[in-house]
Amino acid sequence: MNLTETGEILRSARRTAGLTQAELARRLAMSRATLSQLENGVIGDLGIRKVALICDRLGLEILVRPRRALTLQEAYSRNREERQAAFQETDSLLANLKPSPSDV
Repeated sequence: MNLTETGEILRSARRTAGLTQAELARRLAMSRATLSQLENGVIGDLGIRKVALICDRLGLEILVRPRRALTLQEAYSRNREERQAAFQETDSLLANLKPSPSDV
């Protein structure tokens, strides 16, 4: 399950329904922070019943099907994205390093 893609679909459906995160959260009796984490694909753990409730409210359904193999193009694209993210993370870490007195 791709949580980022799932979050994007939920965000789009919520916006199409004309709801803010706060409004949807209130109607579902859950926190806005939980919805935000779900929409951003960073939620640690969320039960299937809550996901089903959100989907039901937004007119979506959960579909379980066998996973298909990635095409060569999809695999290449995923690999490129993962490498770019790793490079950006490394660059960020290096930018935040302070030089030692012997380097100055």
